[in-house]
Amino acid sequence: MQPNRRFLLADPAHFVALGFGSGLWPKGPGTAGTLAGWLLFPFVKAPLSDPLFGALLVACFLFGIIACERTGRSLGVADHGAIVWDEIVAIWLVLWLTPSTLAWQATAFALFRFFDIVKPAPIRWVDEHTRGGFGVMLDDLLAAGYTLLALAILMRLTG
Repeated sequence: MQPNRRFLLADPAHFVALGFGSGLWPKGPGTAGTLAGWLLFPFVKAPLSDPLFGALLVACFLFGIIACERTGRSLGVADHGAIVWDEIVAIWLVLWLTPSTLAWQATAFALFRFFDIVKPAPIRWVDEHTRGGFGVMLDDLLAAGYTLLALAILMRLTG
Protein backbone atom coordinates (compact mmCIF):
# COMPACT_ATOMS: atom_id res chain seq x y z
CA MET A 1 0.00 0.00 0.00
CA GLN A 2 1.24 3.47 -0.85
CA PRO A 3 0.18 5.94 1.85
CA ASN A 4 -1.55 9.17 0.89
CA ARG A 5 -2.94 12.25 2.68
CA ARG A 6 -6.04 10.36 3.71
CA PHE A 7 -3.95 7.62 5.35
CA LEU A 8 -1.73 10.29 6.97
CA LEU A 9 -4.71 11.87 8.70
CA ALA A 10 -6.51 8.62 9.58
CA ASP A 11 -4.54 8.04 12.79
CA PRO A 12 -2.30 10.30 14.92
CA ALA A 13 0.35 7.53 14.91
CA HIS A 14 0.42 7.65 11.09
CA PHE A 15 0.72 11.44 11.13
CA VAL A 16 3.79 11.22 13.37
CA ALA A 17 5.35 8.11 11.77
CA LEU A 18 5.05 9.69 8.31
CA GLY A 19 6.88 12.77 9.57
CA PHE A 20 3.86 15.11 9.49
CA GLY A 21 3.58 14.38 5.78
CA SER A 22 7.25 14.63 4.79
CA GLY A 23 7.36 10.85 4.29
CA LEU A 24 4.84 11.22 1.46
CA TRP A 25 7.49 12.90 -0.70
CA PRO A 26 7.60 10.71 -3.84
CA LYS A 27 11.40 10.67 -4.32
CA GLY A 28 13.68 10.18 -1.33
CA PRO A 29 11.19 10.24 1.55
CA GLY A 30 13.99 9.49 4.05
CA THR A 31 15.86 12.56 2.87
CA ALA A 32 12.64 14.61 3.01
CA GLY A 33 12.01 13.39 6.56
CA THR A 34 15.57 14.23 7.60
CA LEU A 35 15.20 17.69 6.05
CA ALA A 36 11.91 18.18 7.91
CA GLY A 37 13.68 17.22 11.13
CA TRP A 38 16.46 19.71 10.43
CA LEU A 39 13.95 22.48 9.73
CA LEU A 40 11.92 21.69 12.87
CA PHE A 41 14.95 21.32 15.14
CA PRO A 42 15.41 25.00 16.12
CA PHE A 43 11.73 25.31 17.04
CA VAL A 44 11.75 22.13 19.12
CA LYS A 45 15.11 22.68 20.83
CA ALA A 46 15.12 26.45 21.46
CA PRO A 47 12.65 26.56 24.36
CA LEU A 48 14.13 23.54 26.15
CA SER A 49 17.15 23.08 28.40
CA ASP A 50 19.57 20.33 27.44
CA PRO A 51 18.28 17.87 30.09
CA LEU A 52 14.69 18.51 29.02
CA PHE A 53 15.59 18.11 25.35
CA GLY A 54 17.37 14.84 26.15
CA ALA A 55 14.22 13.61 27.91
CA LEU A 56 12.14 14.69 24.90
CA LEU A 57 14.40 12.67 22.59
CA VAL A 58 13.94 9.57 24.75
CA ALA A 59 10.16 10.11 24.76
CA CYS A 60 10.14 10.65 20.98
CA PHE A 61 12.16 7.45 20.51
CA LEU A 62 9.80 5.43 22.71
CA PHE A 63 6.69 6.92 21.09
CA GLY A 64 8.30 6.26 17.71
CA ILE A 65 8.50 2.54 18.48
CA ILE A 66 4.72 2.49 18.94
CA ALA A 67 3.85 4.85 16.07
CA CYS A 68 6.16 3.15 13.56
CA GLU A 69 4.97 -0.31 14.58
CA ARG A 70 1.32 0.68 14.21
CA THR A 71 1.86 2.44 10.89
CA GLY A 72 4.01 -0.37 9.50
CA ARG A 73 1.28 -2.88 10.34
CA SER A 74 -1.35 -0.71 8.66
CA LEU A 75 0.82 -0.39 5.55
CA GLY A 76 1.73 -4.08 5.53
CA VAL A 77 5.47 -3.25 5.50
CA ALA A 78 7.29 -2.94 8.81
CA ASP A 79 9.79 -0.32 7.61
CA HIS A 80 7.92 1.32 4.74
CA GLY A 81 9.91 4.10 3.07
CA ALA A 82 7.25 6.65 4.02
CA ILE A 83 7.91 6.05 7.74
CA VAL A 84 10.39 8.81 8.56
CA TRP A 85 9.89 9.55 12.26
CA ASP A 86 13.06 7.53 12.87
CA GLU A 87 15.04 9.94 10.66
CA ILE A 88 13.53 12.96 12.41
CA VAL A 89 14.39 11.78 15.92
CA ALA A 90 17.88 10.68 14.86
CA ILE A 91 18.72 13.97 13.13
CA TRP A 92 17.50 15.87 16.22
CA LEU A 93 20.01 13.90 18.29
CA VAL A 94 22.77 14.61 15.79
CA LEU A 95 21.99 18.32 15.51
CA TRP A 96 21.80 18.67 19.29
CA LEU A 97 25.41 17.52 19.52
CA THR A 98 26.65 19.35 16.40
CA PRO A 99 28.02 22.92 16.30
CA SER A 100 25.18 25.22 15.28
CA THR A 101 26.82 26.67 12.17
CA LEU A 102 25.21 26.01 8.81
CA ALA A 103 28.36 24.29 7.53
CA TRP A 104 28.52 21.79 10.40
CA GLN A 105 24.79 21.15 10.30
CA ALA A 106 24.88 20.56 6.53
CA THR A 107 27.81 18.19 7.04
CA ALA A 108 25.85 16.39 9.77
CA PHE A 109 22.83 16.12 7.46
CA ALA A 110 24.94 14.67 4.60
CA LEU A 111 26.78 12.23 6.86
CA PHE A 112 23.57 11.04 8.48
CA ARG A 113 21.93 10.41 5.10
CA PHE A 114 25.07 8.56 3.95
CA PHE A 115 25.10 6.23 6.98
CA ASP A 116 21.33 5.75 6.87
CA ILE A 117 21.42 4.76 3.19
CA VAL A 118 24.66 2.72 3.13
CA LYS A 119 23.95 1.01 6.49
CA PRO A 120 27.46 -0.14 7.46
CA ALA A 121 27.73 -2.95 10.01
CA PRO A 122 26.05 -3.34 12.44
CA ILE A 123 23.32 -1.06 11.08
CA ARG A 124 22.49 -3.41 8.19
CA TRP A 125 22.32 -6.40 10.55
CA VAL A 126 19.95 -4.52 12.90
CA ASP A 127 17.86 -3.41 9.92
CA GLU A 128 17.56 -6.99 8.67
CA HIS A 129 17.11 -8.80 12.00
CA THR A 130 15.31 -6.44 14.39
CA ARG A 131 11.60 -6.32 13.69
CA GLY A 132 8.80 -3.90 14.34
CA GLY A 133 8.90 -0.34 15.54
CA PHE A 134 11.98 -0.93 17.68
CA GLY A 135 13.99 -2.06 14.65
CA VAL A 136 12.75 0.90 12.62
CA MET A 137 13.90 3.33 15.31
CA LEU A 138 17.13 1.53 16.27
CA ASP A 139 18.86 1.45 12.88
CA ASP A 140 18.57 5.23 12.58
CA LEU A 141 19.86 5.68 16.11
CA LEU A 142 22.93 3.67 15.06
CA ALA A 143 23.30 5.82 11.91
CA ALA A 144 23.20 8.86 14.22
CA GLY A 145 26.00 7.29 16.27
CA TYR A 146 28.15 6.80 13.17
CA THR A 147 27.40 10.39 12.16
CA LEU A 148 28.46 11.75 15.54
CA LEU A 149 31.66 9.71 15.45
CA ALA A 150 32.50 10.97 11.95
CA LEU A 151 31.73 14.56 13.00
CA ALA A 152 33.98 14.23 16.07
CA ILE A 153 36.82 13.02 13.85
CA LEU A 154 36.25 15.85 11.36
CA MET A 155 36.18 18.44 14.15
CA ARG A 156 39.41 17.06 15.56
CA LEU A 157 41.09 17.16 12.13
CA THR A 158 39.89 20.69 11.33
CA GLY A 159 40.17 22.19 14.80
